[in-house]
Amino acid sequence: MNYVIIILTSLLWSVTCSAVQAKENSIKHDKLTSEEEQVIIHKGTERPFSGKYYELSDKGIYTCKRCNAPLYSSDDKFNPHCGWPSFDDAIPGAIKQIPDADGIRTEIICNNCGGHLGHVFLNEGLTDKNVRYCVNSISLNFTPAAQDYSAQKAYFAAGCFWGVEYYFQQESGVISTLVGYMGGQTNNPTYEEVCAGNSGHAEAVEVVYNPVLTNYEKLSRLFFEIHDPTQVNRQGPDIGEQYRSVIFYSNDDEKKTAEKLINILTESGYKIATEVVKITEFWEAEKYHQNYFNNNGNACHIRTHIWNRILKK
Repeated sequence: MNYVIIILTSLLWSVTCSAVQAKENSIKHDKLTSEEEQVIIHKGTERPFSGKYYELSDKGIYTCKRCNAPLYSSDDKFNPHCGWPSFDDAIPGAIKQIPDADGIRTEIICNNCGGHLGHVFLNEGLTDKNVRYCVNSISLNFTPAAQDYSAQKAYFAAGCFWGVEYYFQQESGVISTLVGYMGGQTNNPTYEEVCAGNSGHAEAVEVVYNPVLTNYEKLSRLFFEIHDPTQVNRQGPDIGEQYRSVIFYSNDDEKKTAEKLINILTESGYKIATEVVKITEFWEAEKYHQNYFNNNGNACHIRTHIWNRILKK
């Protein structure tokens, strides 16, 4: 009987998560003009040399016009004189390649919302990477970087890293994410070793972010909203030490920020189980775990907006 209850609970959790995340995805789609819809939704192409980003050389991040997911860095932009913005690399996990309807070319779409971006071309010999992501300007937004901008990293563990990564990917100012293992006592742990509870690691996410566009406290607040920080060694149907709630800090400022937020939640009546631990070696997880939600559409985390409830008290 207990086994049946566990199975039913897991199924209900999965269905609930999928429904909530589908709703959030639809909310995050920005309203498009008819011209933008023609390209992004109906896979049209803007006229060459007409887009506003064709010759732009400013430093910054190019994001999806439809959902604002980070797609390309200006560091990877080059001018092949083809009439459209071109890049020889993309932010990891941001782009999906699919066969074009013409049966010849390869289309590129936003991996988060499926919006049409353009096409990718190989082996043209234009850069050392030998790749050209040819993108419509109308499919993009651009966020300029400050002159003294340098990326920073934050590390969080909040249950299954698939869902944790998904929510941080949606956050403005986040450049890239990686899932992996942290806080254990063995080197190069595998997923099987971590799940068996033999390595002591937690499933963690490395968040690379632009400090001009966001900050550590904002990311930490999101961390508390995308899992239940009162649960010990579990999240929903996922049970085990690898699913524990942890903020891994790299300096005293980050530690103080984490402790401040925990104190606020504690004073509001929450019995917080989150550990605040000095960072250790971060071991990148296997390739099939990276960007899992966008590739497979399966991740069990629900955002609670806990800070809104606290402010209303």
